[in-house]
Amino acid sequence: MPLPRPAPGTTGWWVFGTLACLTAVGLIVWWGIVSTTGGVRPEVTGYEVASDSVVVDYDVHRPVGVAVVCRVSALDASRNRVGTVEDAVPAQGPTSVHRQVQVRTSVRAVTGVVDACTRVTATP
Repeated sequence: MPLPRPAPGTTGWWVFGTLACLTAVGLIVWWGIVSTTGGVRPEVTGYEVASDSVVVDYDVHRPVGVAVVCRVSALDASRNRVGTVEDAVPAQGPTSVHRQVQVRTSVRAVTGVVDACTRVTATP
């Protein structure tokens, strides 16, 4: 069964629509690659809750030679932040670094998370 042909006079719109869709897909792929390449990404590998603290184990993946500061938090059952620590990861070392941080809490926590990791800009 042959494919139906576009109505007379609409071929230009079909070509334009096809090119617009291909351009949009190309831009989305490009944006995804650009926004994730060379970024800093934390990954929690475990946590242990004690009565007044949480020990959080996490890996931080970063570009070579980039110093990073990660904000590690403890959360209670209502997902309220009950303790926070900033952990400085020096620029020396491998691109993937395993860290273990103890977060003191004001009340008993149920989990530990890494809120964010940001690059440390060098000061002249």
